[in-house]
Amino acid sequence: MTCGVSWVDNTLNKTFFKLGIFIAKNPGYFLIVPVLLAFLCITGFQQIKYEIDPEYLFSPISGEGKHERRVVETYFKVNYTHRFNVERVTRPGRFGRVIIVAKDDDENLLRTSVWSELRKLDDIIQNTTVDFDGETFSYKDICAKWENECYTNDILNLDYILPEVESGNLSLSWPIMLNPVSWDAHAFPVFFGGTKVNADATYIESVPSLHLVYFVTADTKRQDAKGAAWEDKFLDTVGEYEETGYFKHIAVARFASRTLDHELEKNTRTVIPYFGSTFILMAVFSVLTCMMGDTVRSKPWLGLLGNVSAVMATSAAFGLAMYLGVEFIGINLAAPFLMIGIGIDDTFVMLAAWRRTSVKLSVPERMGHTMSEAAVSITITSLTDMISFWMGIFSPFPSVRIFCTYSAMAVAFTYLWHITFFAACMAVFGYFEHRNLHGLFGCEVQPVSVAIKENRSWIYRKFVTGGINRSDPDNPLDNKEHMLMAFFRDHVARFVNKGWVKAMIILIFAAYLAGACYGVTKIEEGLERRKLSKADSYSVKFFDLEDDYYREFPYRIQVIINGDLNYSDPITQMKIEDVMQQLENTSYVTSSIYTESWLRTFLSFAERSDYLNMTVASEQDFIEALKEYWLYPGNPFSLDVKFNDNETRIEASRFLIQAINISDTNHEKQMVRDLREICKNSDLNVTIFHPYFVFFDQFELVRPTSIQCMVIGAIIMMIISFIFIPNVLCSIWITFSIISIEVGVVGYMSLWEVNLDSISMINLIMCIGFSIDFTAHICYVYMSSKCKLPEDRVREALYSLGLPIVQGSVSTILGVVALLLAQSYIFLVFFKMVFLVILFGAMHGLFLLPVMLSLFGPNSCSDVDESHFDDDAVMYQYKPEKKDGKMLHPFTITHPHLMTLASSPNGIYSSKQFMASNYKAYGNDEKDLGIGTSSEDSSENSSSKSQRRQAMEDETVKRRYEEGWRKSSQSMASPSPCTFQPNLDLYGNKFEDFWNSSNDNLAKPVQYRSRNELIRERSDLELSKTDSLRKNEESLYVRQKRLSDFESNGQQNDKKLHYYDYNQKRKFSDESYTKENSNERSRKYINTRRNIV
Repeated sequence: MTCGVSWVDNTLNKTFFKLGIFIAKNPGYFLIVPVLLAFLCITGFQQIKYEIDPEYLFSPISGEGKHERRVVETYFKVNYTHRFNVERVTRPGRFGRVIIVAKDDDENLLRTSVWSELRKLDDIIQNTTVDFDGETFSYKDICAKWENECYTNDILNLDYILPEVESGNLSLSWPIMLNPVSWDAHAFPVFFGGTKVNADATYIESVPSLHLVYFVTADTKRQDAKGAAWEDKFLDTVGEYEETGYFKHIAVARFASRTLDHELEKNTRTVIPYFGSTFILMAVFSVLTCMMGDTVRSKPWLGLLGNVSAVMATSAAFGLAMYLGVEFIGINLAAPFLMIGIGIDDTFVMLAAWRRTSVKLSVPERMGHTMSEAAVSITITSLTDMISFWMGIFSPFPSVRIFCTYSAMAVAFTYLWHITFFAACMAVFGYFEHRNLHGLFGCEVQPVSVAIKENRSWIYRKFVTGGINRSDPDNPLDNKEHMLMAFFRDHVARFVNKGWVKAMIILIFAAYLAGACYGVTKIEEGLERRKLSKADSYSVKFFDLEDDYYREFPYRIQVIINGDLNYSDPITQMKIEDVMQQLENTSYVTSSIYTESWLRTFLSFAERSDYLNMTVASEQDFIEALKEYWLYPGNPFSLDVKFNDNETRIEASRFLIQAINISDTNHEKQMVRDLREICKNSDLNVTIFHPYFVFFDQFELVRPTSIQCMVIGAIIMMIISFIFIPNVLCSIWITFSIISIEVGVVGYMSLWEVNLDSISMINLIMCIGFSIDFTAHICYVYMSSKCKLPEDRVREALYSLGLPIVQGSVSTILGVVALLLAQSYIFLVFFKMVFLVILFGAMHGLFLLPVMLSLFGPNSCSDVDESHFDDDAVMYQYKPEKKDGKMLHPFTITHPHLMTLASSPNGIYSSKQFMASNYKAYGNDEKDLGIGTSSEDSSENSSSKSQRRQAMEDETVKRRYEEGWRKSSQSMASPSPCTFQPNLDLYGNKFEDFWNSSNDNLAKPVQYRSRNELIRERSDLELSKTDSLRKNEESLYVRQKRLSDFESNGQQNDKKLHYYDYNQKRKFSDESYTKENSNERSRKYINTRRNIV
């Protein structure tokens, strides 16, 4: 299942091996240069361009709403100074807005006491003065005007008739009423919210809410700046009066066009204080994780320096991006929290690769092997993360583009800093370890074995010992197996391998998928404005009241018809009327009574005005009558007709319709979609527009853009994994995991009250890279295992990766946990989605993938091969009885093969050339392929061609060992002075009886009743063969030592020689057990021998 792309692996291994040697020989350059570059790039913060405009950040760059606005502004520009009409604005502009509700239980605002306080509130707002750039002004000086009069809230003129209304003598007609005193035409739906009317909907019964709006001029940049200053003063003043309880009968909620800008800025400020606490938390975690019982091999300072490296890299990346002119937004501040987690993961990988190297090598050689082994792991995770963020750069949303630009650069810099700066730090502390210096204090310490011989105190042995004894580097006291790695192998893997556990995991996975799919069906789209504010912001109250009371008549929609049309033609008039009726007949637009159509009213006026003797049959007469009798300056309809330069033809016209009952973002999306569809199907060139349509465009694009990014990302991740891990089945399982994790994140984020919007889309893009980190490695270790049984492959995979997966998961979650304290929806979404992807990724890696691979992977359905069994290889299992309430002590027997080889100069393996051969305790194919661990054993991601060749040679030698065992076993039939002699038979006759009965049982034919028994027997025989191989190595070791120590002294006493052989065998056993810690077959041997005794 492999293909010829292993050259990538080989090239990386060779390149990083050379780089590691060079860094170890010249660590100073790689320490100083990255630090200087970081400080140089950080100066780019002086060039920061802070962007807080919500419309620019969270609306599509080329959205239809922006195109529609360009069409409207081409023909109908807003004049704030002389011709301002609130229903016909094209941009929000500068304004202040308040929503008023009653404080007492009486929800009806139609009371004189309430109206008295409304008048006071209006006076406060209009008379508040502002000092700006040496100029003092109030609202009346900068207000938007219609015919030289400020835009006013004429609804306040109801106070003239309100006593009559309150007493019941007068009723307010709905929806429009002519004030009998001020002669104002009150359009109540514009000001009243949640209005309750009678059964016929003709009269108002009660008004629970009312809102007032104050628009200011914003035609020029200076006017816009003055308007912004007035808005700030407006927010502060109204807030101060409201908080001090100045109003007794009304509660006021305020809002301005700068509110969202302020809230985005506050979001930035609230998360900054948690940088320090996050760094401390991650530093403590990494320091504790990098510490070991061996104080020399312990690397606490490297854990801290891993954090420093990530912080320097992220700061340098941000500074360089600012030098390049990329805007900075508040969301970017979530990136450092993520980068620290990614940096710590890389730290674990490199430390694990270092601990995998032989302590007998020089520091440059160890660094070369470290960089070579860590290259693929760090490169694949960094590359997938970078590509994920690079995909986001092509998003139509500027906020996504900006965040992904900064994050992609930060990931790249973190990668570069770790293979340079952090690698140099590793080299420095590698020299510490080589000199057997304390990992924390730097003082020279003794190995544990030496401390025990010198009878040091237990405190000294616990805290001031470590490293190896150079004269005895393989001493088991100085080389201990990591407890947590053994826990995943001996307990977690055993649990996962149980049949009923596999069934439960599959059922839980099915329930997980069902819940995810249900969540996908319930997902809501769009970024609501209130979610851009902090939870304790004053604007939240305003948004809540607006949603409660002003969703019945929310939007005044403009309909623009442009093109070469003859408006006097009845056919053209019929086409326009047909389009208007289609729009009015949709479920999202109210009746024609709320429609403003200059054409309808003008034609009606022309029909009723016979005394004027108007003629509108020809286009010229139509235009002349329209200009003379209808579009006079005081008529708002004069803003709805655009003539050509010589005013002989109408270029464009505008009509207004009223949206109704738009309660949520789904309604907003569907309303815009339906109205645009009607316009596209019309024969006329029709455009609809509202200033908020620019924001609504995100609803149309977020879903397809997110799906497109996830699909393309999954394909790219599969290709990358296949390049670095050339195994088709492995790539398929990785792709399956990515899809499963992404579906889970989308589904459960919906159930966790996270909408599909530009913020969550950033996280979905980011999750594509995160989802591959654990699954790719666990899958590759399983597929690369040499074990035959699926259960053994699971044990090897979890032994290699169980602890690293937990470490990586915890470090990443700890990196973003501080975002919970920011009380911001934006940062809360980051935490929720990172938590979900890490949780699901870890569960897939630790449980689901091992189960699925054991059921559907290699050898999962293979039958037992009887040719695999060897009659000469048997593993006994004996459980001793208790005596006097205590377990009998274990015994040691000397293998008969040892004595035969030692005493037979004509043995098959007696040549000095064979005995002098240097055989490894483990082959190159037995390296742990994980993503990093803090134990003595660690990982590499793939093996080079030379390593595979060496593994094949080792297998050939081991087969020769087995032949030697068979042939040498035959020589035991003849008497020999060194035939089988047990050292101590602590169990007396019990063991001799057991030995004899076992030999008798071997002579009998074995009856296999089931496949499980056959599998168990085959496993036992494999372990027995491993036992034979190890004993052969013991005999070689004994013979080499005997030749070197006794050959020069001549003939020695047989008894003394036998005693020497026995001690050397015991010493070799302890050493070989430690050497073969990472060898699965050796672990089987150890565990089985323990079961025997």
